[in-house]
Amino acid sequence: MNTLFDKIWDKHVVQIVEDGPTQLYIDRLYCHEVTSPQAFAGMRARGLKMFRPDQIFCMPDHNTPTHDQDKPIEDPISKKQVDTLAKNTADFGVTHFAMNTKDNGIIHVVGPEKGLSLPGMTIVCGDSHTSTHGAMGAVAFGIGTSEVEMVMASQCILQSKPKSMRISINGKLSKGVTAKDVALYLMSQLTTSGATGYFVEYSGDVVKDMSMEGRLTLCNLSIEMGARGGFVAPDETTFEYIKGREYAPKGEEWDKAVAYWKTLKSGDDAVFDKELTFNAKDIEPRITYGTNPGMGIGITESIPTLDEIPEEEQAGFKKSLNYMGFQPGEKLEGHPIDYVFLGACTNGRIEDFRAFASLVKGKKKAEGVTAWLVPGSWLVDKQIREEGIDKIVEAAGFEIRQPGCSACLAMNDDKIPAGKYSVSTSNRNFEGRQGPGSRTILASPYVAAAAAITGKITDPREFM
Repeated sequence: MNTLFDKIWDKHVVQIVEDGPTQLYIDRLYCHEVTSPQAFAGMRARGLKMFRPDQIFCMPDHNTPTHDQDKPIEDPISKKQVDTLAKNTADFGVTHFAMNTKDNGIIHVVGPEKGLSLPGMTIVCGDSHTSTHGAMGAVAFGIGTSEVEMVMASQCILQSKPKSMRISINGKLSKGVTAKDVALYLMSQLTTSGATGYFVEYSGDVVKDMSMEGRLTLCNLSIEMGARGGFVAPDETTFEYIKGREYAPKGEEWDKAVAYWKTLKSGDDAVFDKELTFNAKDIEPRITYGTNPGMGIGITESIPTLDEIPEEEQAGFKKSLNYMGFQPGEKLEGHPIDYVFLGACTNGRIEDFRAFASLVKGKKKAEGVTAWLVPGSWLVDKQIREEGIDKIVEAAGFEIRQPGCSACLAMNDDKIPAGKYSVSTSNRNFEGRQGPGSRTILASPYVAAAAAITGKITDPREFM
């Protein structure tokens, strides 16, 4: 009761269905090329128009190549999906940030940076990592394709109200520890199902001290704990980030908006369904060793031994290690790697590129390592070049690719070959996620940078 989640949710309730779900008003619908075609087709088949087209923003990201975007897409499936989105948005009169325009990028990077995602909003997209936008102080969550159509037709959705959870991380993060490490640590503690049925509010000293980029990373990974979504109460850091952005309120409207946003916080008497507290000193740079994001360890630690795993989980544990080519009790520091990926809606923002560049500056990429450095948007690409980050990484033997989801998932050209090890700043390490047979080790931009210049899993603090 009296939680920020309650306040935002209750303000958007249209009606409550007796013994059923809530009809919830949605402020913003984002669409990409993968989960929207069926929704557009359903609207077309029923002869419906968009109920509030001005609240819908679309862009391709999953299938876009990260090179030669000015040329036709070679993969026929990717081309068809991107072309279909362009046609659908034109037919239905909704905003389309087309590939190879300054507005394009990964939808969960572009929304916040354009000031489209604002505090107090309800935001949905046919994509699980919609939870990213919770960093703005919004209730944001992924939905299915039939629900996308529902929002297109009515600007509402039928949804059961989740339970509320507050996760507080107190203290101060140590050197080399990032928001990504915090998220990976939480996943290892809660497991990938520990927050199932909950909407998580992140709180505590660590979260208050985080930049907006850090909060976006943390909220992005909420879904990997099983949560419906995650968010952070808006504060001065939020307002400073939003101010002046393209779609942000201006003038008097800005003053009114900030006055309202300042009320968006859980009350001192707020009661959560579950509360958890963690200490920042327990978190070091982290890596994953298995095939779900919860299978993670501190970079100086060893993979658990079989007797540390509950008996009912041992079969899955062994299967996962077999896929990864690792052994129980093995220490991964020093293990050779083949690929490094910096990017995705998890770590494709300017702060992530600054971190990577700070570590590789004056050094050289390890021979035999293939590195893909992919901005999350054309705005991030612009910032990279304005700050001279492109020159720093190029001098170290790297190149900046063009924006897109890239090697986060095997839906475009950037696939990791079977059996190869990839240190990735993305969000999922499932079997085949980065390509059939690929072996993914999730990590922060610092850990990715250290691996890129040494050719092996390396503690980034050695270079700090």
